[in-house]
Amino acid sequence: MTRHEVDVVVLGLGPGGEYAAQKLAEAGLQVVGVERDLVGGECPFYGCIPSKMMIRAADALGEARRVDALAGHAEVTPDWGAVATRLDKQATNHWSDDSHVERLEAAGVGIVRGEGRLTGPGTVRVGDDEYVGARGVVLNVGTSPAVLPIDGLAETPYWTNREIVKATELPASLAVIGGGTIGCELAQAFSRFGSEVTVLEAGDRLLALEEPETSELVGTVFREEGIRVELGLKVERVDHDGGRFSLATDRGTVEADQLLVAAGRSLNLPGIGLDTVGLDPRASAVDTDERMRAGDRLWAIGDITGHGAFTHVSMYQGEIAARDVLSQPGFTADYRAVTRVTFTDPEVGAVGMTERQARDAGLDVRVGHADLAESSRGWIHQQGAAGLLKLVADAERGVLVGATSVGPSGGEVLGLLALAVHAEVPLERVASMHFAYPTFHRAVDVAVTSIL
Repeated sequence: MTRHEVDVVVLGLGPGGEYAAQKLAEAGLQVVGVERDLVGGECPFYGCIPSKMMIRAADALGEARRVDALAGHAEVTPDWGAVATRLDKQATNHWSDDSHVERLEAAGVGIVRGEGRLTGPGTVRVGDDEYVGARGVVLNVGTSPAVLPIDGLAETPYWTNREIVKATELPASLAVIGGGTIGCELAQAFSRFGSEVTVLEAGDRLLALEEPETSELVGTVFREEGIRVELGLKVERVDHDGGRFSLATDRGTVEADQLLVAAGRSLNLPGIGLDTVGLDPRASAVDTDERMRAGDRLWAIGDITGHGAFTHVSMYQGEIAARDVLSQPGFTADYRAVTRVTFTDPEVGAVGMTERQARDAGLDVRVGHADLAESSRGWIHQQGAAGLLKLVADAERGVLVGATSVGPSGGEVLGLLALAVHAEVPLERVASMHFAYPTFHRAVDVAVTSIL
């Protein structure tokens, strides 16, 4: 075995690990980054970037079709081949593993390809090489698509989020197992491209982590667009005959040309040696303090910390960890105002607590609402104006603890509300603002006023 002594080893070069590695190297430390797959992680190659490019094209189709209702123009028919070719060219021009590697190497990070495993405080083994970080290890091993224990599924050529973004042919029909963020986003996109789509969700509503009002609105829009939504359904078996999928459920059989499984993610923690650093290898997450410390000479960031599988959270944590490694001052981890966006149409933005979470926390909850379609901008927008605002306030302190913004540019409207939650801006102060007319964000005034 060959031993290599460096300052820091970053195990996993997803968004947060890549960010931390670059920052540490730019600060003058000797940094080695270990990655078994693509440098840059899930987001630029399988998740955020390619899926949102696909969704952007689908949304353009959806908006074009609304022209018929607004101005009497003809129906728009998509050319999937042209769309797939354009998306592939765009992705190739702007995103590649090489571009991430080059950026890190330019900063001075050494890249090691292979399966890394902790072997003790500050040490990582990759094949026959052992890397020892004098300052320690930053752990960022991320997640993979969850493997569901459905009879027959493993023997079929089903898609996860990784395969669907590589599709070069549009399936005539698509079944989607999972009504969460990924399932809903891609179900609507492929429906707009022309696939006949069925969403199969075991729970009693879509987007179960969001507010019930959000689930109801998105479900209504899906059904209006022709997407079949089956809730409270159990898939018992999946078969594939070489041409089509057959899904046996507790309500009958669903058939489709292609199947997308989008039912969660699994942490890449098994087998990475948590026991060698005093951590439970069976844990559902790696516990960290406010400086991202997880143990002796060990920092953990990203999905594995259990604070949301979001690129922006991973990079936020990567910055905190890098500063702590460097003994630099700065803000510490605060998850009261974690934001999340589901890029359906209408777009779903949310921050902080839901109403149920706030009540379960024992807060004196007050809730405010606004119907986006009834706002002045909604009336102007007309087609595609469906949306809502829901604000969750702690009445005792007079501040927002959570908010949901659903509608056109729902994630952008969320910015105002996220700042209010994060900074604990008094409700009276929010209500005293000037809200530009006529905008979607002006509906915030209506929702806040309904609380006061």
